[in-house]
Amino acid sequence: MEVKKLTGTIGAELLGVDLSKDLSAATIKDIRQALLDHLVIFFRDQTLTPEQQIAFVEKFGPISTTPVYQTHPQYPQIMPVVKEATDKDVIGDTWHTDETYHPQPPMGSVLYAREIPKVGGDTLWANQYLAYERLSDAMKKQLEGLYAIHSNDFLNANARLRNSTRSTKLREDVGRIDSRHPVVRTHEETGRKSLFVNQPFTFCFEGMTRDESLPLLQYLYQVSSKPELTCRFRWQPGSMAFWDNRCTMHYAINDYPGQRREMHRITIQGVSPT
Repeated sequence: MEVKKLTGTIGAELLGVDLSKDLSAATIKDIRQALLDHLVIFFRDQTLTPEQQIAFVEKFGPISTTPVYQTHPQYPQIMPVVKEATDKDVIGDTWHTDETYHPQPPMGSVLYAREIPKVGGDTLWANQYLAYERLSDAMKKQLEGLYAIHSNDFLNANARLRNSTRSTKLREDVGRIDSRHPVVRTHEETGRKSLFVNQPFTFCFEGMTRDESLPLLQYLYQVSSKPELTCRFRWQPGSMAFWDNRCTMHYAINDYPGQRREMHRITIQGVSPT
C-alpha cells in the first residue's frame, strides 16, 4: 500500500488497495494508522456493492445509524447522499463535523461515490488539531474546561423547508437533540487536542446564552477553516473518503447545477468526547 499525501497538513491517498477483498488484519491496521496520521484518507477506482462497503467499514468498529436522516430502504447502515439534477440544495454545504448533537458523535465516516457530476462536487476537509494548536496560549487557557451545547435544532426546526429543496431527506418525526461536549477535545487514540465546535450544531457555551456565545464561536469557526488547514478532494467514479470525525470538519461544495450526484455514507460509532 502506497500513501500519497495531498497537502502538508491533512489528507492522503492510499494506493494499491482493493477494498472489495477480504483485507488482512495487518492491512486494516495500516489503514487505521494512515487515518490517524492524515485525518482523512482517500481510495480510488473501487468497485463495491453495498454489502462490500458495509463489510469494509465494520472492520473499524460498529456501524451507527443517523438519528435524523432517512436511510437506505434495504441497507439501514447506509445513508444515501443524493442531489438530483433538479435539486437546488445539498446537505453538508457548510463547515461541520458529523452529528455532534449526538451524545456519542461518530468516530468516523466513510463516503463512497456511486455517481458524480462531470465537473464540480468537490469536498473539503480541515485539520482541527492545527486549528487548536495555532491559537494563542491565552486563548487556549480561556477555552480550557469550557463546554458547549450542541443541538440538531438547525436541522430539526427547518426540516420541512430543507426537504423541499433536497433529495436527501430529514426525518420529520425527530425532536430536538441536545448534547454537552468539551470545546477542546482530546483524541482518545492519539492524545492530541483539537477544537470541537462547528457552525451548524454548536448552539452555545454551557451556562451562556446564544447571543453571548456567538462572538467567540464565530472567531473559532473562522480560524478552524483557514485554507492552510484544508485539503480538497476531486471525486472520480469509485472514489471513497474515510475521515476521522473526532478531529476534522468538512464542507460539500454545491457547484454542479443540473447534474446528479449520489454518494453512500456509513458512519462508525464513537464515544462521548472528553
